[in-house]
Amino acid sequence: MSPHHAVEIILTRPATHGELRRAGRVLPLASNVDQTRLLTLQRAKSPGRALRVLRHRLDEVLPIDVLTSHYPDQQGCVLLNFALGQTARTAIRQAAAVRGQRPRDFVRHTVTAAVTQHQQEQAHHLTTRLEELLMQHTPEELLLCAASAISQHRRLSGGESSSTAS
Repeated sequence: MSPHHAVEIILTRPATHGELRRAGRVLPLASNVDQTRLLTLQRAKSPGRALRVLRHRLDEVLPIDVLTSHYPDQQGCVLLNFALGQTARTAIRQAAAVRGQRPRDFVRHTVTAAVTQHQQEQAHHLTTRLEELLMQHTPEELLLCAASAISQHRRLSGGESSSTAS
């Protein structure tokens, strides 16, 4: 028996009701509110095979941008499946050949490097912003502001319970 793999389907635009109805005849789907992200289970021997099967089954039914394994593998990675045009495939093959890599390895390394760079830039931005706040405000003012924001968030999300006496 093959295991089931959770797959997220990211669409290029919100799916129409007709598209969702047709896709729902192929397999059960869960949709987010704006119908741009769907989740399903696909029976397959591996997550990669699950993505390929879903691409084949749904490509003509939905405006699919990216398919991704919903849960990370043992190395902490998620798999991506995206369709590329001929021009992009040619450019990737050429760039991979220059580096002596297979196209899939080139894409994996390029995406990983881009994500790492983005995370570093975000961390630097947050550190810089925190340093600016510390120069402009006392630690007590920042703590009071944070406590106020947390308190307001709890009230808005229903985190605080209120009781009424009669």
